Amino acid sequence: MDRTYKSYKEWERPSQQHEYTEETPLLAEDGTLLAKGWARENVFQYDRNRVKHVMRRKEWDFYQISDGKLMLQVSFANISLGGYASAVLVDLREGKTLVSDMAPFLGGKDKYVLPRRGDAPNFVSFRVGKALFEVNTGAERRSIRYQNGNVECHITMEIPAGLENLTTVLPFSGYPDRYFMTTKQNCMPCEGFIRSGDKRWDFGRENSFCVLDWGRVCTPYSLVWYWGNGSGWIKGEDGAKHLFGFEITWGIGDESNATETCVFYDGKAHKIGAVDVETFPKPDKYMQPWKFVSEDGRFNLTMEPFYDHHSDLNIGVMRMHSHQVHGLWNGTVVLDDGREIAIQDFYAFCEYVENRW
Repeated sequence: MDRTYKSYKEWERPSQQHEYTEETPLLAEDGTLLAKGWARENVFQYDRNRVKHVMRRKEWDFYQISDGKLMLQVSFANISLGGYASAVLVDLREGKTLVSDMAPFLGGKDKYVLPRRGDAPNFVSFRVGKALFEVNTGAERRSIRYQNGNVECHITMEIPAGLENLTTVLPFSGYPDRYFMTTKQNCMPCEGFIRSGDKRWDFGRENSFCVLDWGRVCTPYSLVWYWGNGSGWIKGEDGAKHLFGFEITWGIGDESNATETCVFYDGKAHKIGAVDVETFPKPDKYMQPWKFVSEDGRFNLTMEPFYDHHSDLNIGVMRMHSHQVHGLWNGTVVLDDGREIAIQDFYAFCEYVENRW
């Protein structure tokens, strides 16, 4: 059910959550989608050669690093018609883009092939023109490097032992060979820098975290979604620091088999039901409080925005229009064992996106 334009009060029934725990093929030989649901690690065997509609195939590795003041986005995308490697640095508190560097390419059908899984050890190194994009993923840490002219960044992130993620496969009603598969890997403390000319900005692992948004999709032309995410340290009732995060995405495809909604606590995934905002933010409410509630009542948080990172790439037949709103979150979440966790002034974001691509 598409909840993009529905109030959470209009939900007809609780979402089903079909969890996969063993390796399973994603696509049949004819491109038909075989798996629909979610997993705590990517168990869906992806074969890009089985995608029936090659020009609808899109593959990306997107890293977002932030300490609540600075945000760095490093990404590589192959959308068949072409793609890009890029690095963008934003001052969230001043609302300024400090670095924006992109190396585009045309014709990505059979070149720049990204790994089949984002949460398994792998190594990629691509040159796009004069730009270098490189990722080295091991069992305990992951490093990314981007370099193009006088722009250079190196980020190293820790992968805590036993860290789970949220991998989901969402179908599209009426399209048996279309799907949206992503892995969201939260809760990775990181450190490193980005440099542009003689200016350098640093990230320290005590307060900087990275989320990996790994996507392998074959979608219809138009998409709308919400994506909210955050990671950080919180203080528990025991007085100790705990690694906390969440992933909430909705509005994409058929959510009757799973929702892309999850809370992470000390590295473990706690699956929650569908999430929505109480008030639809479009067209002029992006900087007003966003109240989030889940159908099972386990996610009850309000974001007080402090910056709307708005972007709009419009080239006629293709448009990528986004309001990525950053703020401080307060409220409660409930873990699988029934424990209620208080969240206070926790930095995170939620975006609303309308795409034609």
